[in-house]
Amino acid sequence: MGVLAFNHFNIRAPRALLEEVKHFYLSVIGLEEGFRPAVPVHGYWLYLEELAVLHLMEWSGIDEPPPCERGYLDHVAFSCADLSGFIKKLDQLGVPYKRRDFASAETRFTQLEVTDPVGNGVELNFAEEEDPQQR
Repeated sequence: MGVLAFNHFNIRAPRALLEEVKHFYLSVIGLEEGFRPAVPVHGYWLYLEELAVLHLMEWSGIDEPPPCERGYLDHVAFSCADLSGFIKKLDQLGVPYKRRDFASAETRFTQLEVTDPVGNGVELNFAEEEDPQQR
């Protein structure tokens, strides 16, 4: 018995905001919309390859955000490739980001930190790559 793998995270938001969140994760992060079982709540499943890593569900019936009584999500993180290509895409889309470079004797990597439309942090991690801006 034990945890085998990460499965998904879920974001609930009013429909208009949910559409913004969907657009962000498709166009900025690069997830893809895919199969979602027929459920009685409007929403989407967004995939990273074969895994539906993000479930989006409409928070309906109220005009205010859901309560944060069950905890606070700081960020989700994705392993990525093509650092310079991702930076170019973020710049073209006008998505603000913070860059952090880490280096030690064991490893070097870069993080790009962005924020999704509902305020969640999204960390994009790039293993050591040759970055033309660092030459």
